[in-house]
Amino acid sequence: MKSGGKPSEHALTDARLAAIVDSSFDAIIGKDVNSIITDWNHAAERMFGYSAEEAIGQSILMLVPEHLHDEEADIIGRIRRGEGISSLETTRKRRDGSLIAVSVTVSPIRNHSGTIVGASTIARDITAAKESERRIRLLMREVNHRVKNQFAVILSMVRETSKRSANPGEFEEMIRSRIMALSRSHDLLVTSEWGGASLFDLIQEHLKPFGHEERISLSGPLLMLQSNAVQNLGMAFHELGTNSAKYGALAGERGHVEITWTVETGLEAQREFHLVWQETSPARGEQGETNGSARKGFGTVVLQRVAPQSLRGASLLERSPGELKWSLTAPIEAIVVPQLGAENGNDFNG
Repeated sequence: MKSGGKPSEHALTDARLAAIVDSSFDAIIGKDVNSIITDWNHAAERMFGYSAEEAIGQSILMLVPEHLHDEEADIIGRIRRGEGISSLETTRKRRDGSLIAVSVTVSPIRNHSGTIVGASTIARDITAAKESERRIRLLMREVNHRVKNQFAVILSMVRETSKRSANPGEFEEMIRSRIMALSRSHDLLVTSEWGGASLFDLIQEHLKPFGHEERISLSGPLLMLQSNAVQNLGMAFHELGTNSAKYGALAGERGHVEITWTVETGLEAQREFHLVWQETSPARGEQGETNGSARKGFGTVVLQRVAPQSLRGASLLERSPGELKWSLTAPIEAIVVPQLGAENGNDFNG
């Protein structure tokens, strides 16, 4: 080529290819048939922490955890036979010693005569994908556990509701509403990837079907409930709401429901959760199901036994003409997601 002449087409092609390799987001590494690094792009610097000057001339084994050295021997053996590796999920080691999950593609490099002189390795960071897979597996195990638990709860509902139903029509209506209540709690948990749900959202979700929001007041600290508390308190709120809509405060025109909760320090310096459902319905007398009738007592079972026992707490159901009060006390660790429960100063009123 004459001095000052235009670069050859071959030289332009090589320059363009080099620019593509250097600008790639994936680490692209060249090595010879003895696993010695010959090429190292900018993405390899970012991924592994070595500069090109530090890496070129070193064995590729500096990137391979010791327990995977046989893997590199197998890769080089396949390259020498002219075989490539389309995708291998493995682990590599950074300069600081930390490990990184990568997907590796390895292809033979041949010279002009067709002789294999090395290999081209493309490594892609799949740490985020692996973490996503781990979370999916964790969630699937959690869902499997929760579904089995839901089946047990539904079977109990069917058994207890059948004992207290006068006819098939009443049984169908009651069991449908209770299963739908479980599904509302389930929806809140799915939305948070089984991380829990706020107490405020749980109450609103379960009382929404009954309407009369203007006659329901909520007051208490912001609390994120554990999944077990979401399910069992959800059942309790459904039973209380159903009873109130049929016989209590929400059945009349002047009734009112007040729900309050606090987090307090008990006698043994243990933090306790206190919740009170207080409803008043002037001139309506005794509060429907909660009068203890044998035929319609499943709600009472939930309030007096199922909910408090599942939360390692205690409850009290009090009735008087025109009034109903349900109070629950339980250890805070059975109610709130660790470190997410706000203190009493973070109140809200609804």
